[in-house]
Amino acid sequence: MASVEISGLRKLYGSVVALSDINVSIPSGTFYTLLGPSGCGKTTLLRTIAGFHSQSAGDISVDGRSIGHLPAHQRDVAMVFQDYAVFPHLSVRDNIAFGLKQRRIEANEIRQRVDQVMEVVQLGKFAGRMPHELSGGQQQRVGLARAIVVRPKVLLMDEPLSNLDAKLRVDLRAELRRIQQDLGVTTIYVTHDQEEALALSDVVCVMEGGVIQQAASPLDVYLRPANRFVASFVGSNNFIDVERSGAEAALKCGSEQILLDLPNQHSGDVVCAIRPEDITVIPGKQGSATDQSEISIPVRIKEVSFIGREMEVFGTTEQGEILKSVSRSDPSVIDLPLDSEAQFRIERHNLSFFEKEALGGRIG
Repeated sequence: MASVEISGLRKLYGSVVALSDINVSIPSGTFYTLLGPSGCGKTTLLRTIAGFHSQSAGDISVDGRSIGHLPAHQRDVAMVFQDYAVFPHLSVRDNIAFGLKQRRIEANEIRQRVDQVMEVVQLGKFAGRMPHELSGGQQQRVGLARAIVVRPKVLLMDEPLSNLDAKLRVDLRAELRRIQQDLGVTTIYVTHDQEEALALSDVVCVMEGGVIQQAASPLDVYLRPANRFVASFVGSNNFIDVERSGAEAALKCGSEQILLDLPNQHSGDVVCAIRPEDITVIPGKQGSATDQSEISIPVRIKEVSFIGREMEVFGTTEQGEILKSVSRSDPSVIDLPLDSEAQFRIERHNLSFFEKEALGGRIG
């Protein structure tokens, strides 16, 4: 196991800033996920740690030893790639043993370590098979085994599940987490899949524009997003403009206003964020919420989608905003007629507030 420290890291491509002032501290044994949309800098950061890219400024340390100036093969890190990167002309056993042979490890030790790793990744009965005889998930396990058999201090994984079908991705991510915990190896994992990041990680690091927007536990990132970007990227959110009149703040819903108690009496432009799963759909025109702990937004039903264990209901407010609710499948919701009236009911403690700009910070 090894800790990783990244300080003041910058990466420039000419005048383009790919990474800006990256500071990260990863304790030993942590599963640390870099999450963000395409072009946010997550893969650039991973490949810079690996030594495939050189940084323009800053440093990278593993267990207190600076590696930022070292070539990739001297950094004691291993990479698992998106496209498996297995050698088509080598058997499973020979693929896994390749890195050990390059390091001139003795044959008996190679055999023992390969046997141990094949047991960990559950490939023992496939030792003599060629890659074309394996499924995509099995090939990815070969790539993982080849990386961990050399016993790296840090394991790097670049979207390793993205080429697999949905069910296999879910199955294999559970295996990845089990293997990582069994080995205790510090792992830095890149993905754009938020569900994958939440399920696997000790820490989720959300990136955008080459900058870390938030790094925290999966629960904190989801329930307490640091800014509007994180709130919109991790899970989904409905955003409604908050209207201001003097000291009062309100949501305008139809002919009435819902007064809000903004934290810290913030004076700038603000949006209210509501998670779809926090909205209860009440068919018909039930009027305003009578309980002061709730708000009720009148809508007209625009769309109802059955997606298995959940229902998605889209409603349009009188201002033309489209709000989304997600709930367990409910026959009364499935049968909601399009363009019928309904109420979207939300408990006030589930409302969040952010500065209006795209990267606007959380208020309160």
